[in-house]
Amino acid sequence: MDTGQQETSRGQPGRPNPGFAEFVTITALMMGVTAFAVDGILPAFPILGRDFDVADPNRLQLVVYVYMLGFGFAQLIYGPASDVFGRRRAYLAGLGIFLLGCVLSLFATDLNTLLAARFVQGIGAASGRVLSVAIVRDRFAGREMARVMSINMGIFITVPIFAPAIGSVILLASGRQGLFVAMLLAGLALGFWFLRRMPETLAPEHKMPFSAARILRAMGTVATNRITVGYATAVGLMFGCVMAMVGSSQQIFTETFGLGHLFPLAFALVASAQGVAAIVNSALVGRFGMRRISHLSVVVLTTLGLLQLIFAWSFDGRPPLLLFGLILACSQFLLGLAFPNFNALAMEPLGRVAGTGSSLVGVYTTVMGSLCGLAIGAAFDGTVLPITAGYLALTIAALAVILVTERGRLFGAHHSAAPGGSPPTGGT
Repeated sequence: MDTGQQETSRGQPGRPNPGFAEFVTITALMMGVTAFAVDGILPAFPILGRDFDVADPNRLQLVVYVYMLGFGFAQLIYGPASDVFGRRRAYLAGLGIFLLGCVLSLFATDLNTLLAARFVQGIGAASGRVLSVAIVRDRFAGREMARVMSINMGIFITVPIFAPAIGSVILLASGRQGLFVAMLLAGLALGFWFLRRMPETLAPEHKMPFSAARILRAMGTVATNRITVGYATAVGLMFGCVMAMVGSSQQIFTETFGLGHLFPLAFALVASAQGVAAIVNSALVGRFGMRRISHLSVVVLTTLGLLQLIFAWSFDGRPPLLLFGLILACSQFLLGLAFPNFNALAMEPLGRVAGTGSSLVGVYTTVMGSLCGLAIGAAFDGTVLPITAGYLALTIAALAVILVTERGRLFGAHHSAAPGGSPPTGGT
């Protein structure tokens, strides 16, 4: 068991006590299962349009946007609720709402009913995003927290990228209802595992009695912490790069480069770089620290973005596919190094208000990243210039934010707060 673990979660007979690997797997799946519901339904759009007699195909996009709307704003609820009632109760309540949304989606007979069901699904799914982060923050600090967060955020980023391919397989085997059955079964299995093996990670002395004024003060603590706000902004900007790639990749690979049915393969090859980055980061962060890895990643990413834009411009926005794909994969790898470390750095100072902090950081970064990605995607003109320019702009902005947050110092190790706001335990 790691030395950063809460004392309250060990040494008590009959209490669940997962090992490191099991703990990481459960918290990663808390993100992964609900993240699949974002993009896993995309291959079903033609079937939904036919079954529900949708005249305007653009309305089908609401199946994703309504889900994200519920997902985004519900994050404001779960963090404060978990600080009052505990992480387990808050997560299981949210998972129950997600499962209800799966059932309602399964039996939807028209698009409006499905949209309402997806909104319910999104509200429930937010619990996994918020509370997996809070649970990790309760148990670990510093570089060990970053190691776990790297794996979890890698899952959160990677699952939606591969979800369309998985969804296509399910559709071929069992139709659109099979997608919601798969989500339902995955949620039930995860809920049973969580209930049996995950202890309450919030120490009793850190629970906050319900008080609107206290919750508002906790929100104020989060919103006025320079490190948290700065790194949360950097997370949002990096997430904007990810969303831009997800949103524009189909048009880029099929229209600009004419790959046609080979698009899923190209997409998977580029996306796999993020999974590799998660593994590399979890192995290196204990030695080099969150700041050193994430700061260096953004500096290199900015330089690479400038080179990518120059190459794209010199080829009138249509560079050779191999060159573009290689640079894009390298960019995704660097994003995979920066993203989880920024998220961990944003959470680290929050201690006993980690639940509220996770909520606010989640809402802030989700909304910012989605808007940035949408703006870049909307600028698609048949070339790769919009996405390359967008990547460069976002990475420059992230680098500037980090410089302000760290008062002009990059790569430095700070002392980290131990779980629950305990004395420092090491450098980050």
